[in-house]
Amino acid sequence: MYNLLRKTIMKKNIVNKLLSLSVCGLLSLSVAVCFTGCKDYLTEIEPGTTLLEDFYTSTDAAVQNVTGCYTPLMWEYNHTYLSEWFIGDIASDDAIKGGGSTTDMSDAYDIENWRTTDQNTLLLDFYRAQYQGIGRCNLALEYIGKTEVGIDEKFTEQMKNRLLGEVHFLRAYYYFRLVRVFAGVPMPLEVLSSSDKWGMPRASVDAVYTQILADLAIANQYLPLKSQYDAADLGRATKGAAQAMLMKVNLYMASPFWQKKGVSKSAATCYSDAKAWGDSIITSGEYSLCTNYEDNFTVAGENGPESVFEIQYAEVAWGDYGEGFGYTAGSFSQILMRSRNSEIGGGWGFDHPTQNLYDEFEAGDPRRDVAILIPSTSIVSSYQPQSDETYLGNNMLNNKYGMYRDPAAIGGGYGKWSLHASRGPLNNKQIRYADVLLMYAEACLGTGDAGTAKSYIDQVRNRVGLGPCAAADDATLRHERRCELAMEGHRWFDLVRWEGVAGTGLKAHMDAYKLTETAEAQSHIQEFVAGKHELFPIPQEERQLNPTEMEQNPGY
Repeated sequence: MYNLLRKTIMKKNIVNKLLSLSVCGLLSLSVAVCFTGCKDYLTEIEPGTTLLEDFYTSTDAAVQNVTGCYTPLMWEYNHTYLSEWFIGDIASDDAIKGGGSTTDMSDAYDIENWRTTDQNTLLLDFYRAQYQGIGRCNLALEYIGKTEVGIDEKFTEQMKNRLLGEVHFLRAYYYFRLVRVFAGVPMPLEVLSSSDKWGMPRASVDAVYTQILADLAIANQYLPLKSQYDAADLGRATKGAAQAMLMKVNLYMASPFWQKKGVSKSAATCYSDAKAWGDSIITSGEYSLCTNYEDNFTVAGENGPESVFEIQYAEVAWGDYGEGFGYTAGSFSQILMRSRNSEIGGGWGFDHPTQNLYDEFEAGDPRRDVAILIPSTSIVSSYQPQSDETYLGNNMLNNKYGMYRDPAAIGGGYGKWSLHASRGPLNNKQIRYADVLLMYAEACLGTGDAGTAKSYIDQVRNRVGLGPCAAADDATLRHERRCELAMEGHRWFDLVRWEGVAGTGLKAHMDAYKLTETAEAQSHIQEFVAGKHELFPIPQEERQLNPTEMEQNPGY
């Protein structure tokens, strides 16, 4: 968290640290500049020292600063692997951990089986990565905010506002990732430039969500449409991304779980606002569904017509294993999810889809085979036998991000850019237009407009050749979200906010799901405890570092 500042070594050359975008983070730099070269309060600044203010003298410098604010979204490894899908997929009924054995990634094993403690390093690294992002955003907002228009010909009012809009979007995004995992969290909104600012209690759930909405409203005001960006800037936050997040956050706030956690805005108002934001993005004409569903999960399909917001990656084969946060342009997710079989993947086999998810798909739904790969005996080599592909009786693989196709580069088939690459180039699709349409349908249901909800659910179904849904209701909507977004890291967060899917509560849902697992898998799953397991514990190390006592989540 921001308490990592206490471990930061002071650096003299601020510009070099800004440009390197290293793990120390731009948050730490704001503290460094306060102390660098100071022997006492009368001593002049040491010659050769670059002040932080001196960095913001060109548009390029400001853009570099904002680009650095995106970087922590990419981070997937520090002391362990910390990809958000280890929570979004594996905690849910969509996936089990996978890997080589139950001891392979024990932190994920604990998340999978309701054994998580406040010592979980996956959660600690995830928590800290978000605060590194928030620290960079706070620095950018302060210094770009006070940089005068006209420092060069490119730094216009429009450019300044765009950059500030991107940063407000990103800060909201980092806080959203935190609140839905941990509930209320400490909420620094300025550069922590002195030690007396390090101690901070947890903000309330309502305060965090309110701040997220405020940041997103500014982002929506300042950001351009996707079509207004140059091609080289595709992947940056857009007005449509801000509107999609405003819709999503309002749907979370409207949900039974988060209403009980103290959200002050009424559910009715949240649904109404979500629908209004959905109207804005849908009528913009900026987005459409890909004709071919599978195109969303190819390199060629990145930042395409269905893309609202993606975490950007590039191909990097080797080079940074074990170096901690950052230092990579590629994604670990591909090798983490790829088949352990050397002939079709050579990966590590994490994130196994469940039989429960497989059975959710309707007959003839092509999305099932895009999401789930069941390796056949004909493609299992003697080097990597079928038994080594199987985890607790389950050999199914995430086919969207682990075994993705890149026909232009590979010629079709299972499609790997390299069997031996430890980094993948495939972007992570955080918000697709199909997700927007289903969120809009959910907002319509929340406002009592089932007819409109049905038409948008049917748009998503029609794209994959399925007929109209029988009726638009919560069960239909939730089924469609599960099938459309399978293995994309959404399911657990949906289950929590809905409190299950059958109206009987999340505990009843998870207890019923457990019975659909293999007997071997069931033997590892502990009892789901209502009122505890919907959230994860604040990491104990962060609670110890914080001079202000942070209350732990219930049950931990």
